[in-house]
Order: sequence, then C-alpha cells, then structure tokens
Amino acid sequence: MSNLFSYWEQKSFLSGFDVIIIGSGIVGLNAALHLKSGRPSLKIGVLESGFLPAGASTKNAGFACFGSISELINEMESRSESELLEMISMRWRGLKKLRNNLGDSAICFEQNGGYEVFKESEANQANLCIEKISWFNTFLKPVIGKHDIYADFGDKIAGFGMRGIRNIIKNKYEGQIDTGKMMKALLSKVQSLGVTVFNNCPVQNIEESSGNKIIHSSQGSFNSKSVILATNAFIKNLIPELDVIPGRGQVLITEPIKDLKIKGTFHYNKGYTYFRNIDDRILLGGGRDLDFIGEETTEPGVTVIIQNELEKLLYETLLPGQKPKIEYRWSGVMGFGKELKPIVKEVSPGLYCAVRCNGMGLAMGSLLGEQVADLIQI
Repeated sequence: MSNLFSYWEQKSFLSGFDVIIIGSGIVGLNAALHLKSGRPSLKIGVLESGFLPAGASTKNAGFACFGSISELINEMESRSESELLEMISMRWRGLKKLRNNLGDSAICFEQNGGYEVFKESEANQANLCIEKISWFNTFLKPVIGKHDIYADFGDKIAGFGMRGIRNIIKNKYEGQIDTGKMMKALLSKVQSLGVTVFNNCPVQNIEESSGNKIIHSSQGSFNSKSVILATNAFIKNLIPELDVIPGRGQVLITEPIKDLKIKGTFHYNKGYTYFRNIDDRILLGGGRDLDFIGEETTEPGVTVIIQNELEKLLYETLLPGQKPKIEYRWSGVMGFGKELKPIVKEVSPGLYCAVRCNGMGLAMGSLLGEQVADLIQI
C-alpha cells in the first residue's frame, strides 16, 4: 500500500480500524449503524465490491412483508411450528427496526396491504389457504400482536382490474417501501456517524496477523481488529463451506400507466412471483421456480424464459387489454440455504458473519445487522 497511497490517505482513511465490514447492503450498514451508535469512538470501515451494493439491497422489490399463507404452509412442510414462528418474529422485528431507524417518510413506507392471488385453475390451493386463515391469525398473534392479519378478500377482486383471478387473501399489516430511498437514507445516516464506505473494493482474502485481520482487496490491504462478513449470497467467495446458495431474482417495471388500479403488494405462486405499484407503474418480479438451477448464480442479468413468463402474466392477467412498455429490467442476488434460519455467528476469533436471509433480507436485515454487531467484543 505504501506505493499506492499517500501518507495522509493511509493515516486518515486506511489504517487503525476496529471493525471492517464487508458488504454495504442492509445487513452490513445496520451492523455499522448499531456499532457506531453504541460506541462512537470505534473506527469502522465498510468495503463494497460494487459501485452500488452487489447483492439485492438496492435491487429488491421493496416488499415490507413477513409471509403469505401459501408461503408459510410451504415452509411448514420442512420446519417445526416453533422454528417458523421464530423466523416470522425476526422478519416482523426487523421491519420495525428498519422503520424506527430511518423513519417512514425517509423510506416512503406505505401500508396498503399485501394480497395473495390465486388463478381459477388453482382452486384447491386457494381453498386450503382460505381454510387456514383463522389458524394463521391465531398462530401469528403472539408475534404481530393482532388477531385480524389475514382475511378473505374475494369480493373485492374486480376492483383490481385483473383477469382470471379466483381468490384473494389480504394481509392487513403488509407494507411497501421505496428501496432506493431506503438505502440512500441508511447510507447517509451511517456516513454521518463517521463510518467510511469504500466502493469498488472487492475483497480477495483475509488473513491473521498478530491477533489482527489483514483484509486484502483489489485496492490494497486493510488492517482491523475484527471483521464482519455481510455478503449474503457471495459469502462462498470467502467461506465456501457455509450452507448458502445464491438465488437470482429477476424484475421488470412498466412505463407509467394511467388510472392504475393495482395498489399494494401482491404475491403469487407461493411467493415465487410478486408485483406491486410504484410511481403509477407495475413492478413485477420472480419466476425463479421456472429455472432453479439456472438462477443459482451470482451473475447479474435477465433471461428470456423468465422475462417472457413475467410479461405473459403482466399482459394476460394483471393488465388485460393493455400492453404498456417495459422500461426497466434487472436482477438481484439473494442467499438461500437448506435451513430457513439465517447464519449469524463468529466463524473464527474476530471473524463474524450474518448471511442467508432466504429472500427476506429487507425484512430481517436491520435485525441481523444488530445481532452480528452484538457478538463483537472490543
């Protein structure tokens, strides 16, 4: 580094860190926020591989959700009731922390409700989910604190202007945010506390040296007492043995649509497909179940098979008789695993991780950041 940086740069920017956090997404920045708020004297740096966060923190759909009924039924097939309730509690508490940390106005939080939709060909699944409404309302009451979470909304189907939808279940307490504004507000708050964020700084490896960590990156080497890995799906680049599998989520957004009837967050096909309103447009994403193997990648990009199916759903079901142009297409990479519970632990002395959000990074990220920060002893 002595040949790359000036004395001033090394002294003021690149040395003497107490904590280095790898990953500037929701989890990483919340870890920095929690550490710096509790101990202002700590010198904290965040290393980000991309120009913007490389995972899904600035690319997600902005659903402030904790699970539709079909998703929860699907999750219960391989997990105990207590495990599932713990995960829903983490999602709900994480969303509350996100809102408390940044404020609803800064993230454009709106509680327009969440809706799970079922096509006419999905009567059996719809009936099963409707039958479970009362059970889930009772099951989730200790976590959400309400008894009227889910409700049959079938008599309001016509109001959304969709075609071929047989049933709708409403989640009264689901909300939506502006993902870009949320991340800008979080980054601004962290930087205002004195945390330094280094972009375009991919980490190659970490080694031990006299009780400290040497983090080797494309821009040079950093020295820190402790390191937090908050790279979610990209964790295998540094710790390949962890049970984290990447899952790419593809998204599209239409041009503005006059008199748009769809308002709120919508789930379809056990949550694999989702859509919402944003700035008089439709955001539609998902379809990972169409090509699980192909979407197990950390590479950005969209594919014909998934984009075509999203467009088919858009034009035939969501906006029948209309064909607005698609103005944006992108993807974000999430981290999944065999277990639903995130991995938050000390991997080795002074090296910590908070990863595997299983598609719920927006909901749980603020909580996971705090949890991993609390593990650090300095």
